[in-house]
Amino acid sequence: MQKFYKVFLIVFIVIIAINTYAIDWNSDITSEDNVKFLISIACGLLGVGLLFILNTWSKIGAKK
Repeated sequence: MQKFYKVFLIVFIVIIAINTYAIDWNSDITSEDNVKFLISIACGLLGVGLLFILNTWSKIGAKK
C-alpha cells in the first residue's frame, strides 16, 4: 500500500473512531443528535472501502 493510501486510511479510521465516541449510547441510536454521527461513520466506512478498491486497481494496473 502506497504512503498516499496509508495517510487516508489513518484519516478515515480517526474519523470513524471520533464519531463512534461521540454517539450518545444512552439515547435512541436514530435520534436527531446521533444521526449526524451515524452519517459521518457511514461516509468514513465508504471511504475505507473505496480506498481499498483504488489500492487494488493500482496493483492490477501496475506493469510488471
